Amino acid sequence: MTTDRKNQGSDPPGPDQTSNAAYIAMHGDPRFLALKRSLYSFIFPMSIAFLAWYLLYVLLSAFGRDFMGTVLFGSVNVALVFGILQFVSTFGIAILYTGYARKRLDAQATELREELVKSDARQKNQEGTR
Repeated sequence: MTTDRKNQGSDPPGPDQTSNAAYIAMHGDPRFLALKRSLYSFIFPMSIAFLAWYLLYVLLSAFGRDFMGTVLFGSVNVALVFGILQFVSTFGIAILYTGYARKRLDAQATELREELVKSDARQKNQEGTR
């Protein structure tokens, strides 16, 4: 059984629901540009930090075999701990991003999306009365 996605109010508008002109106009809106800056101010530093951390792990695994082979306890060595910390840091970044998006991005994005849909509806009404 298929569901008509257009009838679900919480979905963002798709290309078939909003005109290209409305999208193009939104790209120049200062609020949209500020939203993008907020997003990028989280994504770029966090991506660089994670890639540096991952590169450290790879380089130490390749060139620091003695260090990575150091036994911490039982059969657990530094390499295993670093490998597990890669997963921990990935989940940590995802959790941090969720909080960041909820506090700084979601409200603005919802406001802009609603305005985009309303603007497009007005434009279609004007075209329909011509």
